[in-house]
Order: sequence, then structure tokens, then C-alpha cells
Amino acid sequence: MPRRIVATFVLALTLGLVQVVGGPAALGATDDRADRGTVAVRTLYYDSSGAAEFKDAVDQGAQIWNESVRNVRLVKGSPASIRVVADNGWPRAYVPRLGSGTIYMGRQAVNQGHHVVRIAAHEFGHILGLPDRRTGRCEDLMSGASAGTSCTNPYPNATERAQVERNFGGGSAAETFGGVFVEDSRRMLAAH
Repeated sequence: MPRRIVATFVLALTLGLVQVVGGPAALGATDDRADRGTVAVRTLYYDSSGAAEFKDAVDQGAQIWNESVRNVRLVKGSPASIRVVADNGWPRAYVPRLGSGTIYMGRQAVNQGHHVVRIAAHEFGHILGLPDRRTGRCEDLMSGASAGTSCTNPYPNATERAQVERNFGGGSAAETFGGVFVEDSRRMLAAH
């Protein structure tokens, strides 16, 4: 590149006139590259103050993702781009953009016997860009309730982990991931 173009770009970048789409700032996150070697890590903050009796399960679900993927980290704190609340409905997530949204920890699934940490990890999966996959297999975190109440596996499988790594690997993921309301309900299960 000619020196003049490079100098203009550096000046624009310095003045904040250039935004890198898909970078940590675009997702409301920080880059903790030093913590995890050469991988760019996006830190996503969550607020579980409204999660009532599910606070510990939410923290465990976040920790599971932190242990499972390298380039995104879920941290309780602010400014929170993820809000977690408890309600009496079925668990669900509203995801307006990748890495941001509201998780509803619904008591209905817990009352029916579904594993609360699996629910929390599953709903974080939606925030991280994963859709429901109603495979009925317990080893698939995103199979959700279709795996039955005996399934207590809260860990994402290799395919799910790889997709989250791709989602947060940079590029235009934040542009292309539109708002999605994900509802894990029996009605949806019957429809799929």
C-alpha cells in the first residue's frame, strides 16, 4: 500500500473513525489475548442478579463454556451484555446479536425434572450463536429437552465448541447474526 493510504488509515484509526466489524468492541467485549496465548479472547459480561435460585447454576454454565472454548469468556460483571432472569415459563433466550441477550431460566423445565446446569449451559449456547438441535442425544448440549430428564450432561460436544470458536473468530459474524428469539418449549419440539 502506498505510504499516504497507510498514514491516512492509521490517522483515521487513531481518531476512532474506523470500526473493525466483528472485533471485541463491536460485540461489547474486551480482548484478553494475553490470558490465552495468541488467540483473541472476547470477554462477555453477564448479570445474573435476576436469576434467583438459579445463580449458582448460571455461574456453572458459564464456567463450562469457559473451559470448553478458547476465544470467548463469560464473566459475571459489568457492563453486562447478557442478562439472566428467572421466571415460571420454559427456559429460553432472546438474542438480538451474537454475544448479547437475555436468558430466561424457566422454572417449568426444572419442575419437570430437567437438569438446571444443563439448562444454563444450553441457554448460554444460544447467546454464543448456537441453534437448537433436537437430536434427542444427551451428548448434544443443544439438543436441550429432547434428550429427556435423565440427561444431565452440561458440556458442549466438539461440533458445538467448534461452531462457537468460528462465531467468535473475527470477521463479520456480528453483522450476519440477526436477532433471534429462541424458545425451548414442548410446542416447538412438537413442531420440529
